[in-house]
Amino acid sequence: MADSSNPFLSPSPLPYQLPPFADIRDEHYRPAFEQGFAEELAEVEAIASSPDEPTFENTMLALERSGQVLQRVAEVFFNKSSSDSTDFTNALEEEIAPLLSAHQDAIRLNPALYARIASLHERRHDLGLDAEGVYLIERYFTEFTLAGAGLDDEQKKRLREYNQRLSTLTTRFEKNLLADTNELAVVFDSAEELNGLGEGELSAAAEAARERGLDGKYVVTLVLPTGHPWLASLTDRRSRERIMAASRSRGIRGGEHDNRDLVLEITRLRAERARLLGFDTHAAFVTADETARTPQAVADMLGRLAPPAARNARAEQADLQKQLGAGETVESWDWAKLTDTVRQATYDVDFAAMRPYFEAERVLRDGVFFAATRLYGITFEERPDLVAYHPDARVFEVRNEDGSGLGLYLLDLYTRDSKRGGAWMNPLISQSELLGYPTVVVNNLNVPKPAAGEPTLLTYDETNTLFHEFGHALHGLFAHVTYPKFAGTNVFRDFVEFPSQVNEMWMLWPEIVSNYAVHHETGERMPQELIDKLHASESFNEGFATSEYLAAALLDQAWHAITADDTVTDVAAFEAAALAAVGLDNPAVPPRYASTYFAHTFSGGYDAGYYSYIWSEVLDADTVEWFKENGGLSRENGDRFRGRLLGVGGSKDPLEAYRDFRGRDAVIEPLLKRRGLDG
Repeated sequence: MADSSNPFLSPSPLPYQLPPFADIRDEHYRPAFEQGFAEELAEVEAIASSPDEPTFENTMLALERSGQVLQRVAEVFFNKSSSDSTDFTNALEEEIAPLLSAHQDAIRLNPALYARIASLHERRHDLGLDAEGVYLIERYFTEFTLAGAGLDDEQKKRLREYNQRLSTLTTRFEKNLLADTNELAVVFDSAEELNGLGEGELSAAAEAARERGLDGKYVVTLVLPTGHPWLASLTDRRSRERIMAASRSRGIRGGEHDNRDLVLEITRLRAERARLLGFDTHAAFVTADETARTPQAVADMLGRLAPPAARNARAEQADLQKQLGAGETVESWDWAKLTDTVRQATYDVDFAAMRPYFEAERVLRDGVFFAATRLYGITFEERPDLVAYHPDARVFEVRNEDGSGLGLYLLDLYTRDSKRGGAWMNPLISQSELLGYPTVVVNNLNVPKPAAGEPTLLTYDETNTLFHEFGHALHGLFAHVTYPKFAGTNVFRDFVEFPSQVNEMWMLWPEIVSNYAVHHETGERMPQELIDKLHASESFNEGFATSEYLAAALLDQAWHAITADDTVTDVAAFEAAALAAVGLDNPAVPPRYASTYFAHTFSGGYDAGYYSYIWSEVLDADTVEWFKENGGLSRENGDRFRGRLLGVGGSKDPLEAYRDFRGRDAVIEPLLKRRGLDG
């Protein structure tokens, strides 16, 4: 008999169905997963075995209504396991991952269910449905077909084995990476070794040491990418080298947290599964259901960008070399610091000097929220009466201009050992008219937390990241759809970054930056002269930035271009060959992620899809041009962008939605100009 006290078994009574975190205990998760699995399988079996002719109501709507308990527990659990993991969540996730994979296969590989969906697909234009209903059938049919629903029984058995094994391996990759990242945090004995850091950064390093029982020392925790924000400030070259060496050694040190064997097995199994599903490579399998459609389309675009990016990076490197003494060579740990020096000399832009203007609370309220209010009319009110999943996570109620409720926004700003690296958005409750669900979304960042009483001063990049991730949150909040499948950011993966990248534009928009960029001590606004210099330097160091990104994107493509007949035994050798093949094998410009800590592709759902960021940036850069041409930050422009793009969620083809917004397809020229690749 089900435990009626388990909070996952019924919708939350809290505002916007916010999960009742104060009532959720570890012992609730496993039973809720078990009941969720059982309930959804029973619901699906009732649909598949029905003697009645398939209809939209008895098949599609019934599927959309199924699995609500599982959805509730999964959203909460996987947010917790990524943002506040414990030994319990780590163990349970390793247990649940293959069970969830098997559960999904039991649904997608059900032949009777597939037959009903296929029948509706054949008749979809004759059912009297609106466009969203027709698209729902098309998406189900495509996804089930690509998932292997048409395979024979023996092939399905092998497919299930692949899927369950891969779910276990990718979960293990993420746990290994988090553990190794924590172990490799760099300990410094004195503040002198960290010369160049500001008071807030030193405070954060001291606080990180104190939390580890290392009072009197300083700890620099690693971020997800290869580089580290503090490398631009540290004057001690040896300290910079230690941080870079620690970052690059994640997953390759041997022992239980080494990820090399996992990389090899994951890519081999993905290639074998792709062949089983009728594709030459995993990249072909993935892009078949993205806007790119083929790996060749991805290769054509990345190949167009890589040579000028590498050329620009070499030119930048030659300039940096002039800053060093005779006999010294620019190394990867020098690049950020030397770049900062050249930027100051050339453009008089000092990112470190900007931090006092980027106090986190002002950035949030007078920058991020303010821009959203000006553009969309929405307002934000903090709800301290609503409890989040961690003391650092805050809850805000979001309302439309007419006062109607839009949803809840949670912000979890600070880094901690229990949180995976990077920054992201998760839905906790996803809107749909069919189920009558509202919207609750959460943004996670990894900003070092200063000691109590000290201000949180963001770096330039962290400020940009907050605007970016809030773009995902807006996409989740604004999507207003009928069916759960189309809720929030449930769009093609190579489109999902587009709304978030567009939202970055408001960070330096004149009326926005003048509202939030205020010195936290003097109250003075950031000088317009400094903002002008920022704009003047926008394409500075883009050779490096584009090269490190493209190196990772092309590495991801290379791993997933291998076939089931290929044999790869050496991760480092494969990486080196892949980067050399595209001319991005510059030791001073390492990939943004190396394979053994490439969470996006080996545990984060961006496998063969890391190209999505720059693919989406074509749309983003073209959209920025549209806003500039049409008056910028206005309610009229915001309503158009919200209504025609963000508001449709995944309920229509994203490129069709873009054409509806823009009046034409996107062009690549604005992106080339932005990244300095048009010369």
